Amino acid sequence: MHWSTIIYCGIITYLTRFSMIFLLKEDILKNKAKKILSYVPSAIFPAIIFPPIFLDNTGSLDFESNPKILAAVLAVIVGYASRSILATIFTGLITYWFLIFVYYQ
Repeated sequence: MHWSTIIYCGIITYLTRFSMIFLLKEDILKNKAKKILSYVPSAIFPAIIFPPIFLDNTGSLDFESNPKILAAVLAVIVGYASRSILATIFTGLITYWFLIFVYYQ
């Protein structure tokens, strides 16, 4: 019973998503969709990043003694200056690890 429900839900989900792509004409998908979808990363990224950085385990805003904020700010500055994803990631990780293991201990 459980496996059939999972498979059924997977098929329905696949068909609903595939039908939108299949029914669209190629010329519409190329021009309008590309323009609209180009805004998706900048709209979704803050929604993904904000909660882990600014909220604590209870869902409250945590600005005091929060090493994630300083690490994120430093990573944004390095990312903007260097235009390198790896430099941004490593800067954020190293700063965060330094703060939680050395500074706040």
